[in-house]
Amino acid sequence: MRRELKILIHNGKQYIPDLKNVSLRPPFRGLPEISTAKVDEKALVAICPLGAISAGPISLDLGKCAFCGECAFAFPEKIKFTTNYKISSNKRAHLIIKEGATSTNLMDGSAIPKVVKKTFSKSLKLRQVSAGGDNSCEIELGAASNANFDMGRFGIEFTASPRHADGIVITGPITKNSANALQIAYNAIPDPKIVVLCGVDAISGGIFDNSNAI
Repeated sequence: MRRELKILIHNGKQYIPDLKNVSLRPPFRGLPEISTAKVDEKALVAICPLGAISAGPISLDLGKCAFCGECAFAFPEKIKFTTNYKISSNKRAHLIIKEGATSTNLMDGSAIPKVVKKTFSKSLKLRQVSAGGDNSCEIELGAASNANFDMGRFGIEFTASPRHADGIVITGPITKNSANALQIAYNAIPDPKIVVLCGVDAISGGIFDNSNAI
């Protein structure tokens, strides 16, 4: 009970009135910053369990990163995780954070088709499909609808059927056994539609990368 009370005191009021201007506090790990400090690059690359770090120069791929923080613990002078939670992108290349980069905007508004802006600007219904997920991303997506975040106030909702959806949210590494069902759900969504990959498993395979089951 004491632990739960400490968490409540740390988090403060649970209802978030303005999601666009919210600020988070440590230990939350968000958008990383990579300095130009000189370190042992081989050791830094080797410390990442998912191979998200590359050398020459150092870069960190958010499409592979699990935010375990091991790199920042071992090389705090090189990598720092900020509390900036805006880490989604509509371009895969923008998820690769490079050494010395100062931009904090990973979205490219010019790459969004006009038909998407026109059709889905007021309301967005999504069908969520777990394609071999471990329930971590699924839990977070469920939380997006709770009293804290209440994405429904922005016209965003999950639907029970792909026929009622404007797009599909995919979690998990897409296992062979789930691929056909996912394709059926995708085909059932009327055009125009969008696809959202949620989590490193869906984006890159995560810890399941190179598995024979995906």
